[in-house]
Amino acid sequence: MSLPPAARNGLDMPVSLEDPSAGGDDTAPSVEVPPPRLRWMHTLYLVPLLVLWLGVTSWHALKPLPPGTHVESPWTVVAPSDVSFLADITAADAYGRPVLTQTIFDEALRIVSQARELVVLDYHLFGDLQGSESNLRPLATQLGDALLARKSAVPQLTVLLITDPINAYGHASSAELAKLQDHGINVVKANLDPMRDANVMYSALWRLGVRWWAGTTGDGWLPDPTGSGETPVTFGAWARLLNFKADQRRVLIADDGQGRLLGLVGSADPHEASSQHSNAALRVGGAALTPLLESELAIAHLSGWHGSLPQLQQPPAATASSAASGPLRVRVLTEGAIGATLLARVKHAAPSDSIDIATLYLADQELIVALAEAAHRGVKVRLILDPGKDGFGEARTGLPNQPAASALVSQGDGNIHVRWYRTHGEQFHTRLAMIHSPRNEWLLLGSADLTRHALSDHHLEADVAVEMTDSAPLAAQTDTYFDTLWNNRGSPGTEYTADFALYADPAPSHYWLYRFMEGSGWAPF
Repeated sequence: MSLPPAARNGLDMPVSLEDPSAGGDDTAPSVEVPPPRLRWMHTLYLVPLLVLWLGVTSWHALKPLPPGTHVESPWTVVAPSDVSFLADITAADAYGRPVLTQTIFDEALRIVSQARELVVLDYHLFGDLQGSESNLRPLATQLGDALLARKSAVPQLTVLLITDPINAYGHASSAELAKLQDHGINVVKANLDPMRDANVMYSALWRLGVRWWAGTTGDGWLPDPTGSGETPVTFGAWARLLNFKADQRRVLIADDGQGRLLGLVGSADPHEASSQHSNAALRVGGAALTPLLESELAIAHLSGWHGSLPQLQQPPAATASSAASGPLRVRVLTEGAIGATLLARVKHAAPSDSIDIATLYLADQELIVALAEAAHRGVKVRLILDPGKDGFGEARTGLPNQPAASALVSQGDGNIHVRWYRTHGEQFHTRLAMIHSPRNEWLLLGSADLTRHALSDHHLEADVAVEMTDSAPLAAQTDTYFDTLWNNRGSPGTEYTADFALYADPAPSHYWLYRFMEGSGWAPF
């Protein structure tokens, strides 16, 4: 029994087996095309996928933050001797030869060498060039050896190292981490998935279709994104990297051998390829570091570590509600709390104030608008920026600083001035902001770039804010540092910074490109 044509093709439209315009039976059969309404209905199966993608996008862009993040600690009064400024400065002399001043990791090695109870480290990059014979400083090897030596000398010492997952991509880039693990050091790869998504359009697709099958370890065929080795990495590693989410903290906290906390918070990584970057850090002692230590422990637990840290019997911290309560006070800020605090300070800057900023990246639009508005009120603004011509791949385009700074200067009513740091293959990697009032100074220093990724709860970041009188030793240290770079007060023939016109970029195409990248989340900065 044969089925009628309509039943055979599964449609409610009959199939004509003959061309009505033909006069014979040997013409090819034709099928009538369904009406447009039916063709459109065939795409309805895409609607659930679109709803799913929008749901995943919205949730991961707005979801609650995990414990230990977005920390805004109370103010803690500290002695002036408990906070000091450290800087690594790279320049070139009149003959182009490098001139280096490095103090940050010298101090880190000293802190590790005296610890007796705990050492907690959190670094974005941790690795050295494999088989390198360069003149770069092998910072990861030096710090790793110091940790192992101290652990051998004090077996009860608890050492916890948290690091960005990028250091565990492939094989060669994690050689130093594997050595530490083999000798009893707790190494934890930070779990970044609970943080809010920045590159929302891509991240939703990655979560739905790539994350579950594309691994980040094993044999690969793509270049190592850290620049720490020649071993290629997997497609899954690069797919995860395009989320543009990272553990950017640069923190070292230890006991000082006498029951007090001592630590470094700054912008420097123990990473050989980054060892000539210019960086800055604050050395902080005492209970002011307790909120940051608790935050690091929460991140370690979130990332799968089940251990604990010894409790130090240190004196209780004093708190203050006003700058007059003590000569100097400190607070810890992480993630979005950094951006919110800095933005509020800039918005409240008075015409009698001035703002100095030295940073690798300046791109956050809210902050840029606030700086322009402050300039309109009469606030003097000075910016030292990396020109974006050296460093890793994404740093060689001039984005975002060149177009962002050019637009900002044009809007500043003559009150915004920019100088570019003269880099010679390295980066100006410092992240520092200062607001000077007639008698007081506010300082912010740490790991956070002035970008949406860093200031809006997408990365893990850690900064320290300080309020002090303008006569405090720390104020003198940071002011001297900035003025030395701004005015090129180095040895004869050494220039730290260049005039704004050298790298100014007023091209509208570059400006709107950086604005699109920053706003959409498709930005490596």
